[in-house]
Amino acid sequence: MVADSRFMYLQHVRFGLGYAATPVYWFADIPTRVSFWIDDVFVSRTDLLEENNRLREDLLIAQRELQLLESLASENSRLLDLREATQVISGEVLPAEIINVFPDSYSKRVLINKGFADGVFVGQALLDSRGLMGQVDEVLPFTAWVLLITDSNHVTPVEVNRNGERALARGSRSTSTELELEFVTQTQDMKAGDMLVSSGMGQVYPKNYPVARITFISKDPGQDFARVIAEPLAQLASTRHVMLVFASDATVVPELELDPVLEESQGEEVSGSTEDQLSQLSLRPASQ
Repeated sequence: MVADSRFMYLQHVRFGLGYAATPVYWFADIPTRVSFWIDDVFVSRTDLLEENNRLREDLLIAQRELQLLESLASENSRLLDLREATQVISGEVLPAEIINVFPDSYSKRVLINKGFADGVFVGQALLDSRGLMGQVDEVLPFTAWVLLITDSNHVTPVEVNRNGERALARGSRSTSTELELEFVTQTQDMKAGDMLVSSGMGQVYPKNYPVARITFISKDPGQDFARVIAEPLAQLASTRHVMLVFASDATVVPELELDPVLEESQGEEVSGSTEDQLSQLSLRPASQ
């Protein structure tokens, strides 16, 4: 042993014995290796399940945040459109939000979060970024009910943007999303696709603000007036952000001033062409 430790005489013998004993060590190690393999399998499966659950939770949170971001982006876009729309209006505007809808299907009214405390008054015009929506019908301390232009009891003085032809747009009695133009003679120049804007008569709505677009015209020679249907441009069923208009001197247009001939004929029975009758009817408030 001393000689082997100093001169390595038995090195080859030890190598051969170690080679011969290798199967014994391998078989003896099988239970340990099997135990480690089973632990690894079950631990890995548990870790994968936990990680899967954690990733599902993270995905749900991420989807919720994405929906919030999309909602904020959409709301921001609507607010930007509303801000741009205020640039073309003379006078002050008050931003508001629609918070409720009147439950009666025969009455087209919405509730806004501005009321008497904010200076809201009956007859005040309500607009969105795309078109005219209606006017305040009832004022409460902190809220107000607005009668939409599609209500059959609401009449809006309008004119064709292309040529200035005037008419009165009333909420359709047959559908809840359209307008019918009243007192349109067979000879008036109106076409499908024409844009209708507020005429400014009655001093309720700002002049030249978009109202609707003509979608259908029917002219029956046996009738005194043509049947004209228009679709509102405002998003009456989906918009939430709106604005109230405070009239100023700038919103009173020369078209509203009576000429000397009409002033001399005050108190007398109105006569003349249909267009003159329309002009005088349009001087009434939009809600009749």
